[in-house]
Formats: sequence, C-alpha cells, structure tokens
Amino acid sequence: MSPAASKLRPPPIPKKDEASDDVAGYLQDAETDEDEDIAVEPIAASGPDIPFTAIDWSATQTSDADGKVGADVIQTLVKRLPNAPGVYRMMNAAGDVLYVGKARSLKKRVTNYAQGRFHTNRIGRMVRETVTMEFVVTRTEIEALLLEANMIKRLRPRFNVLLRDDKSFPYIVVTGDHAAPGIFKHRGARSRKGDYFGPFASAGAVGRTINALQRAFLLRTCTDSVFETRTRPCLLFQIKRCSGPCTGEVSVDDYAELVGEAKDFLSGRSQKVKTQIADAMQHASDDLDFERAAVYRDRLSALSHVQSHQGINPQSVEEADVFALHQEGGQVCIQVFFFRTGQNWGNRAYFPKADPALEAGEVLGSFLAQFYDDKPCPRLILLAQEVEEQELLAEALATRAGHKVTISVPKRGEKKDLTDHALQNAREALARRLAETSTQARLLEGLKETFGLAKAPTRIEVYDNSHIMGTNAVGAMIVAGPEGFVKNQYRKFNIRSTDITPGDDFGMMREVMERRFSRLLKEAQSEGETGEVAASDDDEPAGHAAFPAWPDIVFIDGGQGQMSAVRKILDDLGIADRVTAIGVAKGVDRDAGRERFFAPGRDSFTLPVRDPVLYFVQRLRDEAHRFAIGSHRARRKKEMTRNPLDEIAGIGPGRKRALLLAFGTAKAVSRAAMDDLMAVEGISESVAKAVYNHFHES
Repeated sequence: MSPAASKLRPPPIPKKDEASDDVAGYLQDAETDEDEDIAVEPIAASGPDIPFTAIDWSATQTSDADGKVGADVIQTLVKRLPNAPGVYRMMNAAGDVLYVGKARSLKKRVTNYAQGRFHTNRIGRMVRETVTMEFVVTRTEIEALLLEANMIKRLRPRFNVLLRDDKSFPYIVVTGDHAAPGIFKHRGARSRKGDYFGPFASAGAVGRTINALQRAFLLRTCTDSVFETRTRPCLLFQIKRCSGPCTGEVSVDDYAELVGEAKDFLSGRSQKVKTQIADAMQHASDDLDFERAAVYRDRLSALSHVQSHQGINPQSVEEADVFALHQEGGQVCIQVFFFRTGQNWGNRAYFPKADPALEAGEVLGSFLAQFYDDKPCPRLILLAQEVEEQELLAEALATRAGHKVTISVPKRGEKKDLTDHALQNAREALARRLAETSTQARLLEGLKETFGLAKAPTRIEVYDNSHIMGTNAVGAMIVAGPEGFVKNQYRKFNIRSTDITPGDDFGMMREVMERRFSRLLKEAQSEGETGEVAASDDDEPAGHAAFPAWPDIVFIDGGQGQMSAVRKILDDLGIADRVTAIGVAKGVDRDAGRERFFAPGRDSFTLPVRDPVLYFVQRLRDEAHRFAIGSHRARRKKEMTRNPLDEIAGIGPGRKRALLLAFGTAKAVSRAAMDDLMAVEGISESVAKAVYNHFHES
C-alpha cells in the first residue's frame, strides 16, 4: 500500500444512528484533502437511511496533472478511474466544488468531459474551471444517486440544480406520553412519543387545522407543566375549545374516546367519525337532551370546516405528493401538493436554482432526489412531466424509505386532474415571481438615479434601534436585494456598551455600525482580500454574480445626528468611499410621505409624495422597524422571565429545577438555611454555600 493510501485508511463502520454524521464527516475530509488529486473514498453506513457500503479505499498520486486545467487535467485523471458506478466532484483552483454528478460508469462519464466537445455553454464553463476531481465508488447506481443528492445539498455546487428553500415541514402530533394526550404543532426530529400526521405545507395550515380540531374533538393544547398546575378550567374550556381533562371536567375514558376520534379523522377515517357523531347527535335529540345535541352539532360543523378548507379532496388518492414544473424567463417554479389520508394538506412553491439550458425533466429529477433526502417519502409520487431515469429514482427512494415507491405521470382521470392543477399553480406562482422581480428591478434602478449610485444596488442594508428608556436596547439590520427581502441575512445587535447613556440613539447607532463593518473588514482580511469579501452564491442563478457581502447603499432610520455618528465610524474604518449611507428622517408630524433624506455631498431633500422610490424606501424602513421592535420585545420578555437563580455560578437547569421543586419559588430559596439547601437532591455543600452567599451579603 502506498503512503498516500495508508494515510487514507478508512475509519470503523459507524452505527446506524451515526450514519448521517458519518457522511458529513467524509464530505469534510474530501474537501480538505490536498495531498492527492484523485481520492476514491468509501461511504460506510448501515440501515435504510444511508445504504452505502465500503467498496474500495485507494488514492493515486497524479503529479503529472499539476498545472493542467479543464479537459487536459480530466484526461490525466480518467486513466486511473474504474469502470464502476460512483459519484464525481469537479473542483476549481480555490477548492470550491463546481459540480457533483453520478455515473453508472465513472470512467465512461468522465471520458466525455475529457474529449473537450460540449453540448452547452454551461458544461463548457464548468470543465474550463476544473483543476481537479474527486471520486466516490459505490456498489450500485442507486447508491450513487442517493449519495449525489446528499452531496449536492451539503456542498451546494454552482453548476448543479439547487433546492434553495429547504425548511422542514410541520406536522400535527397527538402525544402518547401522557395520560391526557394533547394535540400540538411539531417540526423537526420525532423525539416525542405520539402519533404524527402530515406533512402540512405550512405552519399556518397546521394552526388552522388544530384550531378546527379543537372545536371538533375538544383536545387540550396546553403544555404538560400547565396541565399539572391547573386548579380550575381555563378559558378554552369556557369557549368550548377544550373538554377540561386537567381538572376532571371529562372522565379519562371519555377523553380517550375523543382522542381516538381525532386520530381516526387525521388517519383518513373522517366519514366514520362524522357518522358516529351524527348518530350521537340524533340519540341526544331523541332523548330531548338538546344541549348535548348542540355540542355534537358544533363538532360536526367544525369537521366540515376542516374539510372545506382543504381544497381538492381526491377520491382515488389516499397518499401522494404531486409535482409540476414550469420554466419561463430563465427561472423555474416547482409546485408541490401534499395528499394524506385522502385529504389535501396544502401546497408549496419552490424556485430552485437551475441553469436555463437544462431540460425540465433533468431539473425535476434532481429536485426530487434532493427533496426526499431528509423527508419521508409517500408510496405514490405523481408528476406532470417525465423525469430522467424515473425507474432508477423510484428504486432509490424506495431504498431510502424502506417501502415501495411508485413514480407516475398520469395521462387521464382524477390523477391527471391533480397534476394539471399543480401545473396551473406553478405557472401562476412563477408569473407572480417574475412580475415582482421586474418591479423590484425598476425600483432598484430608481434608487440608483435618485441617490446618484454608480449602478443599481444588489445589496441594501437598513438599520434601526429599539428600546424603552434605554433598557433592553437592540439594533437591527435588514437586507434587501433584487429578489426582495433576504431574511437569512438579517442581523440583530444587543447593545453592550456601558459607556452609552440610556436612550442615546446616536451612541447605539455608532456601536451597531462599528461592530457590523469591523467584522466585514476582519472577514475580508482573513480571506486575504483587499476589501472584497467572498459571498455565498446560494441565492443566485448559475452564471450570475454572487450575492455580495458588502452593501451598495445603507439606510439609517434617523436624521442628521445619526448620520454624523455613522459617517464618523465609516471614516475611522476607512470605508467611507465604498459605502453610501443615507439618513431617512421622519417627516413633519412624523407623517409618512414627508420623509427627509440626508445624503453625503448634498443638502437634505424630499421626494414627491407619489414617487415609487419613496414607497420602496418606506417599505424598507418599516421592515427594519418591525424587525427591531420584535427583537427588542424578545429580549425584554427574556429579561422579565429571568430567574435570580440564573445569576448563580454552578446552578444549571437541573439544579435550578430541583431547588424550585423543593422550595416553590426563588424567593423561598433565598430565605432557606444552609441545611435546607443541602437537603435538596443534587445540591452539595459547596453549591449550597454558593446559593446561600448569593442571597446573603453578610
């Protein structure tokens, strides 16, 4: 074994629950490997989630490829590749992954790149920038497909189709670890025992469904701690949204029956539940118990409300996800509808990053592989158009899900109606996005002309402060770009300086600006640049400029005083000539439409009341104001609920809980004697002394 190969000896096979972390670890190792130009690595794991197994572990020195780029370097690398399935990565001189692809035969696929004849400009650019490649050999093409999707989501290569909005879906959970189960919204790992129903397209859809189910089944939505401390029914019981199990207003058996009915309804047996409730209502009416009959009537009405707000409810589709893709104007929209238990549980539009030259089937196929990389897959997937390697994709998803998965493109009937409906929604969603993008572009051009910028801004930052008499002061920064607000770039700044007089807005703004731009300069220096900070390209189409880290224009919510503080900071940092800062002062009588602008090198001015640029700046300022107030309220709420025990060193959540259970309140803890403190489980003599001394200065 060569020294290079022995250095890359594989680690032990991980346990099943460590599989995902193991894949991430291998990817990190591959990214940082600088000794070899070819790294053929295993992906070792067990279980259905990551079905990769170790195949081969070797590395070959490729010193004869040094200095070569593009097709030349690929020709050198292809000589050592096996005729086996696997995944390849193409990397540029900076070490960034340009493209991740899978192949039934690595040697044959990479040979195509080495020939230097390309069908599209995209592939030509990709090959020309390539200086090295890395490879993973797998046993089967299915493993290669799953690994490719995993790598694309992790590495986010510039030339791949990228799923940009990848938030987890919300579910409804009926808990199973309490004598009186509750119904809650859930997102993330299913760590709590219970029955999960979903996915729902949005948190709003879950909230509306839970609200209606409360009226129909009277299940509790309070936390277990609140449940245990109730001594009388809460307001939800009074307005007939809860049956009151916390205080025994309903028996354990009757409440269990309500829980069972809710599970049946969410499991698709809604007609059975409605029939049972209708029969109970009729019996109550026959017994002249009209009050009880009215309760059943209201429950039936609530169930009808749930179903009427679920749109299309197909008769022949029990469980399926429906996908439709529409391309227009160089952008792509993929609409997804979720059907579970024969009910429509909402839809969501995605706008993946994809090269306009890619065919619809290629984009949708890559999207599906990434979409189900970390989500449960239904047994049926309905598509509005064919995708590449459809059968292979179905086998790969079935391997990951642990059950058969069918991918179908219906041609007639109710299922075809569903895909047509999804395609119509995709067209309309993309049309709205294109209209918004066009409007945004015109507004950015208007900003350029109004404030004398060299070009239309691609990154706009707006700053605001929020506090009450100087307490819990927070600075906020919001960011906007060509596609609107960029919320993953928002930042909040807790004001830390003790030298600032409470309520000094100028001092707060100085601190915020100094921290923000000092960090930008530090990041630029750490990357060996001269003021230009490398930016992420996650949010830009392939081939377009990356979303910048430096703002083209900065808006400050304030007048001449705030602007003086900001300009001094920019001058001190030596960046006054590269950042255009504009003050936006509230108009006369604080009326919207009368804002006065303070720009460098010119007198203050106003804009016409109906100027679109003025409306745009108002929207930016209002968003910054909303974000600042929300951040301030969150900090204030945290401050109000802070417990005196949190200030004691050595008192963590466990000991804090033990002390409060033993004494009831923090005030009672402060009055406790040393012996009483030491009697609490988990409180040693030294900890008891620290608690006692904290409350007794003498």
